[in-house]
Amino acid sequence: MEQWRPLFEEVKPSFFEMCVALAFQYFAEEKVDIAIVEVGLGGRLDSTNIITPLVSLITNISFDHQALLGNTLPLIAAEKAGIIKPGVPVFISQTQAEVAAVFAEKAQRLGVPLTFADQHYQASKIAPQPADTETQRFRVKLDDAPVFDEIEVGLLGEYQRFNLPGVLAVLADLQRQGFQIPEAAVRQGLREVSQLTGLRGRWSIIGRHPLVVCDTGHNEAGLRLVTAQLAQLRYRQLHIVLGVVNDKDVTKMLAILPPTAIYYFCQASIPRALPAAELAERAASVGLHGAVYGPVQAAVQAARAAAAPDDVVFIGGSTFVVAEVEELYQ
Repeated sequence: MEQWRPLFEEVKPSFFEMCVALAFQYFAEEKVDIAIVEVGLGGRLDSTNIITPLVSLITNISFDHQALLGNTLPLIAAEKAGIIKPGVPVFISQTQAEVAAVFAEKAQRLGVPLTFADQHYQASKIAPQPADTETQRFRVKLDDAPVFDEIEVGLLGEYQRFNLPGVLAVLADLQRQGFQIPEAAVRQGLREVSQLTGLRGRWSIIGRHPLVVCDTGHNEAGLRLVTAQLAQLRYRQLHIVLGVVNDKDVTKMLAILPPTAIYYFCQASIPRALPAAELAERAASVGLHGAVYGPVQAAVQAARAAAAPDDVVFIGGSTFVVAEVEELYQ
């Protein structure tokens, strides 16, 4: 380690950059067959963007990290488009009129094939989701021809119907490249994604009676879908444990949330967390009221203690808040 000290002192890598370097070294040492690498923030300047992948996938674009990525959707999309590379097919999971041209221009300039997955794959939910279900079921068509009469997805957020077309399109392209991916493996992977990968925090049910759900949706688009899903649940009272980071447009996020809920304001144990008291002040300005608890654990304990068996407790606003909760209740 000592031989790397001069380089570290010169570059002064961030914690995230060091984690990425360690992960890539581990992948190389273990000789992994496939590494799925998610961009940390943005894309163009992200430390993960050093790789040249087999295929690139970009999900929906929403207002997020505006201080670093820009204040318009096209500017944010341009940063995300930074992962598009010569010779690498790129898929967009959800067509959005405001940003489609950004991706099309970048792909054309680099001469790479671009596919808007949702223009080919159509995923429709088969039945309403019960509050305590473990999976959700979809019917999938490819260019209007049935490919899955029924397929289970082990991630419960309503937004997974927008992600599924991108996933299936990427799998089809990897098969085109020569990878053998049988249908049984696709079905098992989608059904058991949480168990197989350890992925948590996506409409994750961590308690019942009362129902306790956490979700990492942390921008305007994510919270809009989460709020819509909460509205489908039946409950006597909704309790929301909320914490955010300080580089968000908090006012837009708060305006989406239901004013009838009881709020428990908190802050994750990271420097970027917006102080809970400041969050409460901003929330009050848009008609959201509750109490300030500071630490995430204190807010969660207060919400669960106050909730009746037929209430719902939702925990979210920040990936870091959800991470602390998942660690407590795993």
